[in-house]
Amino acid sequence: MGNNRFAESLNKRIEQWFGVSEKGSSLKREMIGGVTTYMTLAYIVFVQPVVLSAAGMDFGAVLNATCIASAIACIIMGLIANYPIALAPAMGHNFYFAYTVVLGMEVEWQAALAATFAAGALFFCFSMVGLRQKVMNALPSSLMNAIGCGIGLMIALIGLEWSGMIVDTPGTLVGLGDLSSPPVLLALLGLAMTSILFVKRVAGAILIAILLTTIVGLIAGMIDYDGIISTPPSITATAFKLNFKALLSFDLLVIVAVFLFLDVFDTIGTLVGIAPEAGLMKDDKVDIANNALMADASGTIIGSLLGTSTITCYVESAAGMQSGARSGLTAIVTGVLLLITPFFYPLVKMVGGGIATSESLNLYPVTAPALIIVGVMMMKASVKINWSEPFDAIPAFLTIIVMPLAVSITDGIAFGLITYSGLSVFNGKTREVPWPLHLCAGLLFLRYIFLT
Repeated sequence: MGNNRFAESLNKRIEQWFGVSEKGSSLKREMIGGVTTYMTLAYIVFVQPVVLSAAGMDFGAVLNATCIASAIACIIMGLIANYPIALAPAMGHNFYFAYTVVLGMEVEWQAALAATFAAGALFFCFSMVGLRQKVMNALPSSLMNAIGCGIGLMIALIGLEWSGMIVDTPGTLVGLGDLSSPPVLLALLGLAMTSILFVKRVAGAILIAILLTTIVGLIAGMIDYDGIISTPPSITATAFKLNFKALLSFDLLVIVAVFLFLDVFDTIGTLVGIAPEAGLMKDDKVDIANNALMADASGTIIGSLLGTSTITCYVESAAGMQSGARSGLTAIVTGVLLLITPFFYPLVKMVGGGIATSESLNLYPVTAPALIIVGVMMMKASVKINWSEPFDAIPAFLTIIVMPLAVSITDGIAFGLITYSGLSVFNGKTREVPWPLHLCAGLLFLRYIFLT
C-alpha cells in the first residue's frame, strides 16, 4: 500500500514538473520516446571513438566520455528547458576534429579539445544574450521549412546508406545496393515493420520495430549475442587533458572560430528542423528558450573537458517525438540510458552496432529503418514552402538538396542564406530582409572563400 502511494506521489510530481499532460503526452509516451531516441542515436557511441581514435585518442576513454557528457547534456536540457531534445557529439564535427585539425593541420588532440572548449564557452555566452534566437527569428518561413526538409532527407539518406540499400557507385556517386544481401534484407524487413506500425498508428512504432528487427537478426545469426553487462572503460586517458596554452597561437584561434561557426549553424539548423514536431513554434517562428541553447553549449564544454568533440542537439530526437514524446522527461530518459551505456556495452553493440559485410562495410540494419521513417515524417514541411515564388523557392530548394548531398546541415543552410540574401538585391527586398540574415550570409560566404 505504501509503495503504491509513493509511486502515485512520484508520478504526480513528475507530471507537475514536466507538464506532460498539458503537452498532450503521457508518462508512458515520454518513456517510450526517450528509449526510441536513445536507440536511434546509440550508433554515435560506437562511431565517435572510432573517429577520434584516428587522432590518437584512447578508444575506451572516448566512448565513456561520449556517454557521460551526452547524458549530462540531455539531463540539463530536460530539467531546465523541458524539451524532448537529446544531445550527443555532432557528426561532421568529429571528422573535422580528427582528420582536418589533428591529422591534417598536425595539431595535438589536447589542443583541439581546448579549442572545442573555447568554442563552447563562446557559444554559451552568445546564448545568454539571445544572439542565436535573433538569428533564428531572422530566418524566413520558406527557409525554416526547407531546413526541416533538408534535415529529413539527410537523415533518410544516412538510413538508406546504413541499411545498404544505397551504396557508393563509381560515376554516379550513389546507386542501388545488393537487395539480396542478408543485412539489407533485415533492414528492408525492419522498414516494412516500421511502416506498417506507423500506418496502424501504433504507439512506440519505431521502438517496437527496432526490438523486433533485433530479435530477427539474432535468430538469423546476423547479430551476435555477446552478453549484456561489462566493466566500463576508464576515462582517465582523455579527461581534463586540454592544452589551453596552445590557444595563444593564431592557427588555434582560427580553429576555435570554425568550431564555433559549425556549432552555431548546426544547432540552429537542427532546432529549426525539429521545432514543429516538438511544438516549439509560435506565430510561425521558432520559439526556443535561451536555457535550451545554454544546455546545448554546456554539452560542448563538458564534453571537451571529458575528452570528446562538439556536443549538440540531435536530429534523431525527432524519432522520439514521432513516438509522442513532448516534454523534457524524454531527454532525461535518454540521458539516463546514455549514462549507464558503458555498463551495457555488449547489449548496446548488439542493437546499435554494425554488421560487417563482404565489401568491408559496416551496415546498421536495426536502426537504419528508423532514420528513413523519420526522414519521411520531416518532409511534411515542404507543403508550407511557396514554390510558385522563385525568391522563396530557389533558396529553399538549394537548402533542401545541398544538405543531404553534402551530408552537412551547415552547408545546406549556407547555400540557402547566401542565395536568399543575394536574390533580395535583385528583388528589391534588401531592406525588408532582417540584417542578421545578411550578416550570416556574408560570414558564410567569407567562410567558403577563406576557410575551405
